[in-house]
Amino acid sequence: MKRAEQLEKTRQAILKTATKLFLQKGFGETSTRDIAKQIGITQPALYHHFSDKEVLYLDVMTNLCGKVRQDINKVMRKHDLSPNEQLWQITKALKKHHPLSIYDQYNQAMRLLSKSAQQKLNMIFTMDYLEPIAAFFRQPEVELRPDILPKEAAELFIAGLTPIFGTSQLIGGHSITPEQRDQLILDCIINGLSNWGGKG
Repeated sequence: MKRAEQLEKTRQAILKTATKLFLQKGFGETSTRDIAKQIGITQPALYHHFSDKEVLYLDVMTNLCGKVRQDINKVMRKHDLSPNEQLWQITKALKKHHPLSIYDQYNQAMRLLSKSAQQKLNMIFTMDYLEPIAAFFRQPEVELRPDILPKEAAELFIAGLTPIFGTSQLIGGHSITPEQRDQLILDCIINGLSNWGGKG
């Protein structure tokens, strides 16, 4: 194998392993030593490809979040789905890529990253998560309440999904499947916990 091919193969292995570890453990709990060890290379070999952990993390998030945006946009192009069905498909797309709470991981990384890396992560998060989900809430048939902006709704929606990611609570008890539990949580996020409606 030519050196250029070997270097590219190593770079892809670093990205793949780093993606898995960052998503499983978060930015703070993942070290470049962990990543290098899993691949079977040295830390200096990793640093040949990525100058530091922040650069690697932002590269991982750029790739991952681009895939998330593509999946959300695919759902948004399915005009035969009701808003509820669209939102469920968006939720499934997010869960497919994230084993842990998106909101928790984003906030943890924002606390630990340098200012310039925070700005980059915020831009990625806005472009690939908030904007596509805000586009869902902008649809007239969604009937978003007038005191909430679509981008605010997107932020609240992502934060509200936290119980879906690795939740230990047996919401709905033992009689329902994990998918039914996720749908119940989503319904509670969107429609609330009570039947009060307009009584007030």
